[in-house]
Amino acid sequence: MLNINKTAEGSALTIALEGRLDTTTAPELEGSWKDASSGVTELTIDLKALDYISSAGLRVLLSMQKVMNKQGKMRVINVSEDVMEVFEVTGFSDILTIE
Repeated sequence: MLNINKTAEGSALTIALEGRLDTTTAPELEGSWKDASSGVTELTIDLKALDYISSAGLRVLLSMQKVMNKQGKMRVINVSEDVMEVFEVTGFSDILTIE
């Protein structure tokens, strides 16, 4: 299960994820992002309550990063130790801006 909470302020969008980002829930995030991505120049992904991320979740984050490389900037905040370990093992810690 994944809860997606979006908060928009002008051209800034924060997406807070809670639960598991995996094969089942990744399409949900992808659809939610596509609906909200137009006009966004600053994207913040808050992973404070994200328990787990799979390769499907990584793929969605990568596609979000590619969009934001063209229209602004993206940062990932509040990454747990477990999720950070996945980012480091996969090389995503070098691709994403993690704060």
